[in-house]
Amino acid sequence: MSAAPRTLLHVFSTFKVGGPQMRFARLANHYGADFRHRIVAMDGAVDAFELLDKGLDAEIIPTPSRAGGTLAQLRSFRRILGQVRPDVLVTQNWGTIEWAMANIDGHTPHLHMEDGFGPEEAGGQLPRRVWTRRLVLRRSTVMLPSSTLYRIASEIWKLPRQRLIQVPNGIDCARFARPADPVFAGALGIARDRPVIGTVAALRAEKNLLRLIEAFHLLPADIGAQLAIVGGGPQRPALEARVAELGLGDRVVFTGACAEPDRLLPSFSVFAMSSDTEQMPLSLLEAMAAGLPVAATDVGDVKEMAAAENAPFIVPLEAERLAEAIAGLLADPARAAAIGAANAVRARAEYDQSRMFATYRTLFDPVSLNRRAAA
Repeated sequence: MSAAPRTLLHVFSTFKVGGPQMRFARLANHYGADFRHRIVAMDGAVDAFELLDKGLDAEIIPTPSRAGGTLAQLRSFRRILGQVRPDVLVTQNWGTIEWAMANIDGHTPHLHMEDGFGPEEAGGQLPRRVWTRRLVLRRSTVMLPSSTLYRIASEIWKLPRQRLIQVPNGIDCARFARPADPVFAGALGIARDRPVIGTVAALRAEKNLLRLIEAFHLLPADIGAQLAIVGGGPQRPALEARVAELGLGDRVVFTGACAEPDRLLPSFSVFAMSSDTEQMPLSLLEAMAAGLPVAATDVGDVKEMAAAENAPFIVPLEAERLAEAIAGLLADPARAAAIGAANAVRARAEYDQSRMFATYRTLFDPVSLNRRAAA
C-alpha cells in the first residue's frame, strides 16, 4: 500500500492466546507496515502480544476503568476513541459489545467480529443479548466465520444481510504439511509406540474435555492408546483429577500450551474434539491440513468443514458416541488414512489463509465499511 498506514483499534475481552487472537496475529504479521494496530484487552491480559512480529507498529492501550457503571464506561471508551482516532474500530465477540454502544452513532467505521459463544450461550441464544446485538450492531459490518453464525445473525439477531459477511477462517496449510517430529513430540510425553488420540484446545468448560476423557476411558482396553491433551487453561486441575479417578494414569498426557502445534499433530493417529460449542475452530483446520482423521462432536460448522468421508465420525454430544467414533478410526487404519488425506485436500482447497488475507484487507478499509453502512 502506498498510502499512509491506517490505524486500527482492536478491542478484545482478553488478549490471551486463543483462536481470534491467533487469527489477528496472522493478519497483522502478514500486512506488516500497511496498518498501525492499537489493542485493548478488557481483562488486562496481553499474552498474545508475543505472537506479533517485533517490527510492527503495535501497542497496548491501557485497560479502561470498569468503575462508575455503564455510562461512565461508555464515556471512557468514547474518550479512547477520540484519543486514538482510529480509521476502523474492530471489536471481538460479546465481551466487547459496550464499545459498539460507545460508537452507536457510527462516527468511527466499525467492524464487529463474532466467532462463537461461551458456555452461557452454548444451549441457545439469550434474549437480552439478541436484542442488544440487534439494536447496537445495525450500523456495523459484522464478520462471521461460519455458516451457523451467519444464519444466527440474519435470522435471530435480524441484522441486515448487506451488513453481514462470512469469512471462513484460514490457516497456513503448507506449515502443517510436514513429517512427524518424534523427538519434539517425545519431549512433551507423546508416545511413539502406540496409537495417539490427540486434541488441541484451551482447557475451558465449553471445550468439555471431561467428555473426551470419559470417551477415552470407554475405549476397549486392547487398543492400548494414549490420550494427549495439548493446551492450558483453568480446568486442568479438574481434568487431571478425573484422569486419576478413572485410573488412567500415564495413559493420558497433558503437554500444556504448545506454540508449534504443527510439530505435534503428525504424531497423532486421530484428532479428537469434544466441545459443547464451536463455530469454525482453527484447531480442526490445522488437524485437517496435517492429514488427520477427526472424531468430533457435531457442533457449529464442524461437519461442513471436514471432508465428506469424515462425516460418519462427527457425532452427537455423548461420550459413548465419541468413543465409538475414535474406536472406529483406530480399528481401520487404511480408512483412517484415506479420511485424513481427504481432509488435507479439503483444507488446502477451501481454507488456505491466502483467501482470508485478501478479504480482510477490504474489511480493514474504512471506505469499504462506510459503503456497507450506507447501503
